[in-house]
Amino acid sequence: MSPLRDVAQLIWLVPALPLMALALVGGRVLLGRAHGDAAEPLTARLCGLAALGSLCILLLIDLGALLYGAPGYRLFGAWFASGRWQATLSFLMDPLALAVATVAALIGWLVMRFSANYLHREAGFHRFFIALCLFLAGIQLVFLSGNGLLAFVGWEMCGVSSFLLIGYAWERPTATGNALFAFITNRAGDAGFLLGLGFAAAWLGSFEWPSLTAPGALTMLSARLLAFGFIVAALAKSAQLPFTPWIARALEGPTPSSAIFYGAVMVHAGVYLMLRLSPLLAQVPDLMAGLVVAGVVTALYAWLCSLVQTDVKSALIFATVFQVALMFVAIGLGWTTLATIHLCLHAGWRTWQFLMAPSWLALAPHAPRPAPAWLQRSQLLYTAALERFWLDRLALVLLAKPTAGFAHDMQELDTQFIDRVVGEPGRGDPVQADLPLIAADGVPGRLLAGVAQRCQQVEMHLSLRGRGGAAELALRRMGLWLRTVEHLLERPRYLMMAVMATFVVIL
Repeated sequence: MSPLRDVAQLIWLVPALPLMALALVGGRVLLGRAHGDAAEPLTARLCGLAALGSLCILLLIDLGALLYGAPGYRLFGAWFASGRWQATLSFLMDPLALAVATVAALIGWLVMRFSANYLHREAGFHRFFIALCLFLAGIQLVFLSGNGLLAFVGWEMCGVSSFLLIGYAWERPTATGNALFAFITNRAGDAGFLLGLGFAAAWLGSFEWPSLTAPGALTMLSARLLAFGFIVAALAKSAQLPFTPWIARALEGPTPSSAIFYGAVMVHAGVYLMLRLSPLLAQVPDLMAGLVVAGVVTALYAWLCSLVQTDVKSALIFATVFQVALMFVAIGLGWTTLATIHLCLHAGWRTWQFLMAPSWLALAPHAPRPAPAWLQRSQLLYTAALERFWLDRLALVLLAKPTAGFAHDMQELDTQFIDRVVGEPGRGDPVQADLPLIAADGVPGRLLAGVAQRCQQVEMHLSLRGRGGAAELALRRMGLWLRTVEHLLERPRYLMMAVMATFVVIL
């Protein structure tokens, strides 16, 4: 068999290599060997080599696919099982997965190289590369996994790394607030993904993509409900209405993370999910029409908002949302090949634009154009575009503030009730005023302290009161009695009486 065909067996290394680099860099940080400028090159080199290794493996698989055909579905083993279904470690290497994964690997490697210089002497240099490796591993699982459950693992890895990089400057309340806002909003999409997986487990007994997209495997109602869950996940991850507001706040992170996350790769994860499930969507034309409507409305929203932006990154992000919306329109119309080509070309183009954003003022020969005159004449529409149609505030009121309020209430419950009942390590009041070193906190701690105090009192009463204690007197009396009995048994007459009594009892 040709080596190019065998290299498909190494597909698991594509997400594994960034995880290995993450472990190595994380180990250096934990061991205290990642301090100062001298530690930066090794971190950048490890992560860059991991990204390059993933890219090279994918390029070899691509070459083999061109010569011998795409490797297709590969099963590497079972992850775990429950009842009649099991989670597998499977990969799907069809033309769609290989094309998108290769573009993502190339962009990931380029961003790694760019970040090594861009983040030089940043306090969170190693932390940034750790989060970026986590993202590269997660996004490759999304693109290459052969089943929805493994894809969901990668989906969540991308979400966690996104949260970490939006809040990269954690000492700034704006950064942590925006990270929390994006994290909460995307949880609605995760709920949709889990809903789809739950329906797949109940109705199909499998999470494998070929099983989910097989024609005739589900009734019309079941197919509609299953597809709806994944559509919600796709709309949230790709920042389509009504989930669009989070992506503008996500630009709080460093420029390289903005490029690879929200300009090039992660923003297209929802588009890829819809392309992967396109055979299932073809069975429910009403949901495909819904994708068209959502894409058109989002494109109109992004276009109007982009006309009034005054900074480069905000203008780019609304342009990105506009292009991604057009991809959803294409998928809804059944033009999946066009959407795939659009995805790959847009990802490369937008990466270049975001990475050049810090130099835009030096590169642009003229000031940005003002909003069109027709928009300025409509005061209501102009104000709505400036306010982004108040969706940001609406999401803040409906999602972020209730979640923050719930977290605050839980913290109050912990502080005012649970901590007082259970106790906290290192805190507590002295059990006795004359013994300040013995402190207890919470009901269990005070109960244990009370038991210990009673045991100590018993011990003091019995054996720790010196000569003349109750225990000592009792032992002395018992010793006198035993000694008297021993002396009596040593006399012959009493010994003979004991022997005769023994015989009487035996007989």
